[in-house]
Amino acid sequence: MRLGALELPNRLFVAPMAGVTDRPFRMLCRRLGAGYAVSEMVTSKRELWASLKTSRRADHAGEPAPVAVQIAGVDPAEMADAARYNIDRGAGVIDINMGCPAKKVCSKWAGSALMQDEALALAIVEAVVAACAPHGVPVTLKMRSGWRADRRNALAIARGAEAAGVAMVTIHGRTREQGYGGEAEHGTVAAVKAALRIPVVANGDITGPERAAAVLRATGADALMIGRAAMGRPWIFREIAHYLATGERLPPPRTADVRSWLTEHLHDHYALYGEYTGLRSARKHIGWAVASLPGGEAFRQRMNAIDDCAVQWRAVDDFFAALAERHERLPVHAAEGAANDASALEAA
Repeated sequence: MRLGALELPNRLFVAPMAGVTDRPFRMLCRRLGAGYAVSEMVTSKRELWASLKTSRRADHAGEPAPVAVQIAGVDPAEMADAARYNIDRGAGVIDINMGCPAKKVCSKWAGSALMQDEALALAIVEAVVAACAPHGVPVTLKMRSGWRADRRNALAIARGAEAAGVAMVTIHGRTREQGYGGEAEHGTVAAVKAALRIPVVANGDITGPERAAAVLRATGADALMIGRAAMGRPWIFREIAHYLATGERLPPPRTADVRSWLTEHLHDHYALYGEYTGLRSARKHIGWAVASLPGGEAFRQRMNAIDDCAVQWRAVDDFFAALAERHERLPVHAAEGAANDASALEAA
C-alpha cells in the first residue's frame, strides 16, 4: 500500500476519533496489526495551539513513522498554517477533516459542514497541498458521502481534491445527517474508487473480518479505515489481516495477552495525560475493553469510584488475571460482527 512516496505495511487504517485515537491508542492499534493511524483532529486556530489539549494531540514522541495528523478548520490560510505547524512537530502526512459530524464542529462550518460549500472545501485543499508540497508531505482527505441523503456530493469533491494534488481520499459511507446512526452505504465509495486514480479508503461499519472482506469486494477500495469497532478491541486489525490473507478466522486472543496489552496501554495513557486526567480518561478505554466480558459491567461501574492511577491499573490487571484463570482465550461474543453483515452488504 503506497501513499505518495510512502510505503505502508498494510491497508488497514485506524480512524481519527476525537477523544479516542490519541498517541497511546494509535500505537497500540499499530502494534496489533494496523498499518497506519491518523491522529485526533487538531484545530487550525493558532490561539488554541498552546492549549493543553492541542499540545497533547501534537505530541508524537516515540510514535513510528509515518505520523499522520488530521487538521480541522474553515479558513484556507489558517489550515495551511496548521499544516506547517504540525509538519514542524513531526507530521509526515496531513489529513483534512471534512467528515466530523459533531454539532460543535459543524456549527462553525468545519468538518462535514464544509461539504455544503464545495468551492470553500476545494480552496482549503489547494491551500493545504501548497503548504505541504515544499516539505514533500502528502495530503489526504477524509469526508462523508455528503451532507444529507439528497446531496451526496463526495464524488464531486473527491475529483476536485485529486486534481488539486491530494494523495488519498477516505469516505465514511454516511451523510452528516445520519451521524453514526443507520447503516453505512458503500456505493458512494465504489463510485469514487471507479472515478479516481489515487487510493480510496472505505470507512464505516467495518466490524469484523467477514465484513471487511465484503466491503473490499463491494467497493474495490484500496484500504479500510476502522474506528468504533477498534474501541476495546484493538486486535481487530490483526484479525482482519489474517482473514484477508487466509480466508480463516483467528481464534480469540489469549486472555493473558489481552491483559498485557491493556495494562501497558494504561501506563502509556497515564504518562501522556498525568494522574488526574489520565485516571478519568482511561475509564472509557477500560469500559470498552470489559463491556462484553463476564462481570464487565459491574467492574466498569466500580472503576468510577477509583481515584488513583495505581489502584486503577492494579484493578484492571487483577480483573484480567482472574479472567485468565477461567478462560485461556478471551470469551467469544456475538458483538464481534458476523458473516450475516457481509451477506447483507453483498446483496444490497
